[in-house]
Amino acid sequence: MLARLALCSRSPSTIRQSNVCPVSSRAFAQAKFPRPQGKSLAHRSELKQAKRIVVKLGSAVVTRDECGLALGRLASIVEQVAMLQNQGREMLIVTSGAVAFGKQRLRHEILLSQSVRQALHSGQNQLKEMSVPVLEARACAAAGQSGLMALYETMFTQYSTCTAQILVTNLDFHDEQKRRNLNSTLHELLRMNIVPIINTNDAVVPPPVPNSDLQGGNVISIKDNDSLAARLAVEMKADLLIALSDVEGLYDSPPGTDDAKLIDIFYPGDQQSITYGTKSRVGIGGMEAKVKAALWALQGGTSVVIANGTHPKVTGHVITDIVEGKKVGTFFSEVKPAGPTVEQQTEMARHAGRALASLDPEQRGEIICSLAELLTEKKDEILSANKRDMELATTSGRLSQPLIDRLSLSTAKLNSLAIGLRQLAVSSRDSVGRVLRRTRVANNLELEQITVPIGVLLVIFESRPDCLPQVSALAIASGNALLLKGGKEASNTNRILHQLTQEALSIHGVADAIQLVSTREEVEDLCRLDKLIDLIIPRGSSQLVRTIQRAAKGIPVLGHSEGVCHVYIDSEAAIDKAIDIVRDSKCDYPAACNAMETLLIHRDLLRTPIFDQIIDLLRTEHVKIHAGPRFASYLTFSPSEVKSLRTEYGDLECCIEVVDSMQDAVDHIHKYGSSHTDVIVTESEETAQQFLQQVDSACVFWNSSSRFADGYRFGLGAEVGISTSRIHARGPVGLEGLLTTKWVLRGDGHTVADFSEQGSMKYLHENLPVPQGGFN
Repeated sequence: MLARLALCSRSPSTIRQSNVCPVSSRAFAQAKFPRPQGKSLAHRSELKQAKRIVVKLGSAVVTRDECGLALGRLASIVEQVAMLQNQGREMLIVTSGAVAFGKQRLRHEILLSQSVRQALHSGQNQLKEMSVPVLEARACAAAGQSGLMALYETMFTQYSTCTAQILVTNLDFHDEQKRRNLNSTLHELLRMNIVPIINTNDAVVPPPVPNSDLQGGNVISIKDNDSLAARLAVEMKADLLIALSDVEGLYDSPPGTDDAKLIDIFYPGDQQSITYGTKSRVGIGGMEAKVKAALWALQGGTSVVIANGTHPKVTGHVITDIVEGKKVGTFFSEVKPAGPTVEQQTEMARHAGRALASLDPEQRGEIICSLAELLTEKKDEILSANKRDMELATTSGRLSQPLIDRLSLSTAKLNSLAIGLRQLAVSSRDSVGRVLRRTRVANNLELEQITVPIGVLLVIFESRPDCLPQVSALAIASGNALLLKGGKEASNTNRILHQLTQEALSIHGVADAIQLVSTREEVEDLCRLDKLIDLIIPRGSSQLVRTIQRAAKGIPVLGHSEGVCHVYIDSEAAIDKAIDIVRDSKCDYPAACNAMETLLIHRDLLRTPIFDQIIDLLRTEHVKIHAGPRFASYLTFSPSEVKSLRTEYGDLECCIEVVDSMQDAVDHIHKYGSSHTDVIVTESEETAQQFLQQVDSACVFWNSSSRFADGYRFGLGAEVGISTSRIHARGPVGLEGLLTTKWVLRGDGHTVADFSEQGSMKYLHENLPVPQGGFN
């Protein structure tokens, strides 16, 4: 067998002492990564279970140009492989690069030799232009193998990981004894916690010849490192093969061509739908060879992902992202889902959304009214589904009480939803296509600015199933397509509410405009669909919102990360108003984002009847009190001191802090608040006006509960959420927040040249009256 085993520079005894995994750790690794043997993983989320992983590095990944190694990329790949190895996984690398490394070395030697000879034969010491002869690939491979392996050894040593090199040819797999020897060697290396680095022995391998064994036979010829990686993965019963190349994955047509789309999941039998392009800039394989090798490995029980290993923004975590189940590259699976992929759902929604936007306002209103009727007609089915969700949530014990409260639906909630939807149906009739501005640019040249839908919205929400009909109605009214991603805890309720929504949409043939994402899509994967989704609206915990804001790449996010709302009781507050507002703001619905979290009290009110009554009220309502630093300093025996003044409790808890004045309260709100909703309770109009003017929050109230910060209570009919951002929309976001504008210009053969110094026309820029309602 033409195989060479080159262990790292330590002696064999040292290797065994420092790198052999104890039996207990191997048993732990087997328990940590369980999976059925001989069967490929069906879903990306299952890739976390992969224990034995083969990483194939294509020539385009290892090299930076025609010759020379991409050291930065290699270093990040080595770091990821070492990290996974240290987690208890078994990592194997199939690498290219020996030819490129050898070519670099031989060119350097040839140029150096030529320069020396010319210097010796030139009295003027003037060197002629030197040319490098064409270098034979086998010679380059022979010169590059040792250097490439030395580089890998040096890099892996930084992570206390030992490596071994194995060179193979096609003959090593066709000879049964050699194949068994190779298999035994690899298993022994993995047992000793060593990373095998495998390559074809390009110094002696014959040129590739065409054959047909890649069509799915029992044997695959080793023609390149793609086929080598596939053969090794199947021989070693690997769980996962990661093939890194210089493209994002598999496209349905050559990358760079119009309409080329990255395929997220590829299934056997889909080959006929693919048009292959040219092969990589280096190497001897192309995408067609990669796909055939991947399908052969998949048939042998190994899952496969083809991804980009050269992109500077993702190279440093592409391997670990794949193992974590993130949507990277193309995943090969034998299990085809029953429904459409999320990309297909988005395309369907966009197409139907355009049809929805072209409907008459009355038709969109009919759809919303139909949905309102269905909410009351089908309330028993809705509440039955919600009861199942509530029972599962309570039994599992995974949800906090505030989330369980948000999950609950009732007849009163459904009736309230229906009323809000009917209100929205009436108020939204002149929303889409409304003329905002008209300008006569010149004679017979008129410009209009009109309202239009944003496009495709992605709304991600936790627990609250009542969010689904609210957001759906707003999307319908504004002519937007909608993707909904609800939490698993409300899956039964969301499913029936979505069915009712599509039933209402079908009145005018646009049922696909609103899609419920029920696949295993991770939130972070959805946030990467920047070419399909125009706006993301998260509705849920502050942690959810922050996660989405971090994950969204190139897609705007509308929302707020926290609802740290304040109520300030001024020294001139009326006692009855203060009591009622504090009770309602904190106790009406503590889990809401507009509930009071911090109560600010003017210093002069301490030890007065109003202060005592507020404390009694909170105790009666079983509200746990946390003392702010200043409030605690006034008390001999104080409640537990607050850990942070920026806390959103979402429960029957609140912080109480003392301030010296209205201005002190404003400063506190600006420092610790979240720009959501803040309230002043006072009888002084002057003080109230200063508070309303100075507090920089989305909602600022005088003598009214913070719970009024709501789209329905504002008369918006419904809301998609509350925004604390400073552009596009702020506060409760209703219909207007889901619209943007476009400019429509009507002329009569006008050209810009007509308005030049030599032209015959002049700009007028006259404001014209705006017509009442509708697209003019």
